[in-house]
Amino acid sequence: MKNCQLLPGMRPLRSPSHRSPAPSSLPARLCIALLAALGLLPALAAAQAAPATHAGWVSRRVDGIMGTRIFVELWADDTAKGEQDIDAVMAEMRHIDDSMSTFKPTSEVSMVNREAARHPVVISQELFGLLQTALQYSRISHGAFDITYASVGYLYDFHTHKRPNAAQIKAALPAIGYQHIVLDPRRRTVYFTRPGVRIDLGGIAKGYSVDQGIAILQARGVTNALVNAGGDSRVIGDRRGRPWMVGIQHPDHPDQVVTRFPLVNQAFSTSGDYERYFMDHGVRYHHIINPHTGDSARAVRSATIIAPTATRTDGLSKTAFILGATEALKIYNSLPDVAAILITPDGHMLYTNNLEPGTLPPPGPADEGRASTAPTGPAAPAQSSSGP
Repeated sequence: MKNCQLLPGMRPLRSPSHRSPAPSSLPARLCIALLAALGLLPALAAAQAAPATHAGWVSRRVDGIMGTRIFVELWADDTAKGEQDIDAVMAEMRHIDDSMSTFKPTSEVSMVNREAARHPVVISQELFGLLQTALQYSRISHGAFDITYASVGYLYDFHTHKRPNAAQIKAALPAIGYQHIVLDPRRRTVYFTRPGVRIDLGGIAKGYSVDQGIAILQARGVTNALVNAGGDSRVIGDRRGRPWMVGIQHPDHPDQVVTRFPLVNQAFSTSGDYERYFMDHGVRYHHIINPHTGDSARAVRSATIIAPTATRTDGLSKTAFILGATEALKIYNSLPDVAAILITPDGHMLYTNNLEPGTLPPPGPADEGRASTAPTGPAAPAQSSSGP
């Protein structure tokens, strides 16, 4: 038998053709009576009934939740329990999708978009808290991150290559502005100060869902894990003595990476103009909308943010697309818990002061044959991104 180890004190069995004569043994009924007298029968029965457990890495990919791919990998002392831990994470992801998707008419966010311009809407504590967080990142980013971008953003359809014309953007643009959102903590309501305002949490809800997934795993005793939702990831612990290795995808070559770095107990998000886009008369239209113009933001090609939580990295990863690399780096450098790597339209890589500078290398094969903006290795998830 392959891969079979003997327990200490055991001797190997001989094959039937070389079997030694068996010594006389006690009758079976007497053996059972002795075990019963010693109180060992229940333990023996439990040992025979208990399923075998073993430790190892457990992982799963699920497509379609929040419009993207969810990937969870964890170390489990009991792989059956590890599967249950992943079940709990996926259930939480589906709950967030059901609550915050703008593509589901029954979601809480869809209800807010229908009613909040007419009257204050009472919302759940979870959604209220995330709206507060979103407004905080609007202020940190000087308005570059703005969930009301959806007031124009809903006019785009990247599956059918549909985009609004200049007249449509001009008519809808005044509704963009995070200042149009009024939150009342005492009544736990949200109100839009003008008609036409829409919100979309696609730029922060995936990061939030990753943090929720990590919190669930920690509460269940998991100490080494990765949770990934599209371009947003967070890791706890390491890969059993080795750090998680993170690769940043080349903007024009999805099978190549431009740099790698180790990560332990951190989160990171990568936003890129190559995630959801279409070309129209030589112009790239992608899902990161400039709230000041209603057009796709083109100041950088890619932005990777590293910070303690995925909510934070997700909320900060679009800033450079709107403000440009120079102004965004000023913001990132002012935040001591944040690091950033930006790729400019001319192919340069720019870093925050706590990282080393470099330039984008020419296209070449990916290290280890894998390219991803998620941790790389035996079970690295493929890059995918969308919104809830």
